[in-house]
Amino acid sequence: MTEELRAAVAAGVLGAEKQYRSLLQSIVEVARAIFAARASSIFLLDEPSDELVFEAVAGEGAGTLVGRRFPSSTGVAGWVLVTQQPLVLENVSEDPRFGREAAESTGFVPKGLMAVPLLHEERSLGVLEVLDRPQAEPFTLAEMGLLGQFANQAAIALDLLQRARRARAALDGDGELAALARVAAALEGNEAGLQLLAALEDVLRRSD
Repeated sequence: MTEELRAAVAAGVLGAEKQYRSLLQSIVEVARAIFAARASSIFLLDEPSDELVFEAVAGEGAGTLVGRRFPSSTGVAGWVLVTQQPLVLENVSEDPRFGREAAESTGFVPKGLMAVPLLHEERSLGVLEVLDRPQAEPFTLAEMGLLGQFANQAAIALDLLQRARRARAALDGDGELAALARVAAALEGNEAGLQLLAALEDVLRRSD
């Protein structure tokens, strides 16, 4: 069975996109509070367009940045995404990896930040960032480990969000395979029915 059909029958996936987005928002809000930061954000990699998208924002930019996009190679977030390595910068202006132009376009240019990759099964799904502290305390390596725990939860939520969107795309499509996806959703948890659907899908693909 294709990944699209598997996504369509995953538990709760069809009506869960709002739930996953809410979970991501909760993660950035708690991270911001724990680190006493001015802002925290989660970026999702949109693979078809090769862009990073603001999926959740707490603090500075919370009302305007969700949905904003920029090339996946941009700035610190792009570097963390590609290298799959965490990064702490106490003074972003001194680091060539910092994308000042992109930051200025958001209306908030941080002085320091921590960023960690969101990894699921060795795939880079996005990036979690925590930006600035009013009291100007430096970020520590121990805190990087704590942020990594937030990143693990965020990666799970991002993966589920992507599956929900693939499921919705499969259900909203036209043709026999889209119809099968809708039936698959109705058969959620019925193993025999899902095996039959997989066989029917194979027949349809061979007849194309």
